[in-house]
Amino acid sequence: MRRRTGLRVRGARAHPELRGAIIRFARWLRTQYEFPVRVPVYLLAGDQVLTMHGHKCSASFFAPWSKKDEPYIRIAAGDYEEYRAEHGRDNALAAYLGSFAHEVVHYLQWIRTNEISERGVAVKASKMVRRYALTVDHP
Repeated sequence: MRRRTGLRVRGARAHPELRGAIIRFARWLRTQYEFPVRVPVYLLAGDQVLTMHGHKCSASFFAPWSKKDEPYIRIAAGDYEEYRAEHGRDNALAAYLGSFAHEVVHYLQWIRTNEISERGVAVKASKMVRRYALTVDHP
């Protein structure tokens, strides 16, 4: 059986504005990075994600022990409208893309080393979003 590859976004219940931005960012990510092990990105209706260790956060990356199994990214998208009202559309979208990028950096760590660390992740994720913002026309 052939291993699935790629980055796929799932979550029709997310706000259309946020879902569209996440999909456009995912499309750009696929042009910049390889995704040799399929990683679905789930947009969840809640305002937080619960990790396997019981921690609440805005987004998470699950890395299986073996590369035979697929990892996944979960992003809490349920509070987008509230966040947008408080911080503005562009800042809200940037925050969600930043969370997404943070988890993609963890995926890339896992692919390269089979290890995950927070060291340097925030800086790399921020640069990833900045590069995206500079290279793509946005609606």
